[in-house]
Amino acid sequence: MIGIMRWRIESDYLGKVKVPEGSYWGVQTQRAAENFPISGLHARPEFIVATAIVKRAAAEANMKAGLLKPEKARAIMKAADEIINGKLHDQFVVDIFQAGAGTSHNMNANEVIANRAIEILGGKKGDYSIVHPNDDVNMGQSTNDVIPTAIRIVSLMLSRTLLENMNALAEELHTKALEFDDIIKSGRTHLMDAAPIRLGQEFEAWARMLRRDSDRLRACLPRIRELNIGATAVGTGLNADPDYVQGVVSGIGRLIDEKVRPAEHLPEATQSLTDFSEVSACQRSFALDLIKIANDLRLMNSGPMTGLAEIVLPAVQPGSSIMPGKVNPSIPEMVDMVGFQVVGNDLAISMATQAGQLELNVMMPLVAYSLVENFKILSSAAKVLAEKCIKGISANRERMEKMLHKSPGVALALNPYIGYQKAAEVVKRALAEEKTIKEVVLEMGLLAPETVEKIFDPHSLTQMGIAGKNQSRLPKRNLKTPAKQVSR
Repeated sequence: MIGIMRWRIESDYLGKVKVPEGSYWGVQTQRAAENFPISGLHARPEFIVATAIVKRAAAEANMKAGLLKPEKARAIMKAADEIINGKLHDQFVVDIFQAGAGTSHNMNANEVIANRAIEILGGKKGDYSIVHPNDDVNMGQSTNDVIPTAIRIVSLMLSRTLLENMNALAEELHTKALEFDDIIKSGRTHLMDAAPIRLGQEFEAWARMLRRDSDRLRACLPRIRELNIGATAVGTGLNADPDYVQGVVSGIGRLIDEKVRPAEHLPEATQSLTDFSEVSACQRSFALDLIKIANDLRLMNSGPMTGLAEIVLPAVQPGSSIMPGKVNPSIPEMVDMVGFQVVGNDLAISMATQAGQLELNVMMPLVAYSLVENFKILSSAAKVLAEKCIKGISANRERMEKMLHKSPGVALALNPYIGYQKAAEVVKRALAEEKTIKEVVLEMGLLAPETVEKIFDPHSLTQMGIAGKNQSRLPKRNLKTPAKQVSR
């Protein structure tokens, strides 16, 4: 038997609304849920936690400033703590595509915390004479400083995991670079044969790309630590007690273990979302490098019979529902899709960033959701790529050696000795007769055999300088620098 829905009646200045009796949200949340049945997507748990952190710190600061009675404040703080610890997240029911600025999300938080605090104090949900969502939970605040502050909090918290996973992925690539540093292969430009390169040099290039990406993200975090809480409606701080403002910033820093500080100019921090677009740009840069690496892995793994087949990726699952024995590069394919989503989210954040008018940018809910999604999927993709793909890669040494000797790209080393035009003739003959460059040079008598041997020494072909002449001072391996020292 289906239970009968029970309701309670709540009112705001627009009138009365029926609210599910058991819900912790109230009238304003109910209106928003009914007004915006758009995507079915709700605030991510991490953003809910960040919002609750703001509310907890605000209640404590207002209590210490003598503005909120200790009994109310402690009940609000306890309710916020429950949300921070993962409870009541199902009570955040507003769609991410909602009224501008995030007023609906802010009121959702205010009402859930207020009703839980009412229960803690022995009252019934909806009795806002005990704890009021606006007057008590939202005391000294506005959506216009709560939401940007919550975005900054969640960015700081999630950046830790992302940076950790970025560095772990770079470390795995660096480890493989050391393992593969003695393998010489044909390089490729324009997808065509080019000068030789060591497989380890390719992997080390990827590791260093990701180190630079992590440096970029780390460099923009100091600006994220500037909070506009206390700015209230338009950045002037109206209705925010100075003691409260100092206390709420201090409280947030303590709760998230970060050295946060008040924004130098509250109106600027309230109007502008460019700090968030900067973080998004760093996420995009990382995503673009991940896409490049994933696509290189797919090419190098292609085959096994008709592709490059230079490396073998770990087999993680069957690759086809119809072709027996087929194994696909599933992890890099996933990484590509994550990267595309991040790039799309970055564009959405960019458009939202430029869409502010006068004292406020109202597009914050989209920015919050997209930024958090980027942090989450990038962190997870980097972790999976490192653990389920990079760590288990093996090299097809025989295949790469065979292709190297046939590649016309090695003819580049002949230029200083016989010139570009003569080297091109060597390539043309080698391809026509299906011989190696080295064989043709010797057959044509263009250089002494001992000179040819020096030129085509594998390591000589992958180091700076003229092959076979002035490379004795260069080490054969140059990847021994620990990955953690690679970053510049």
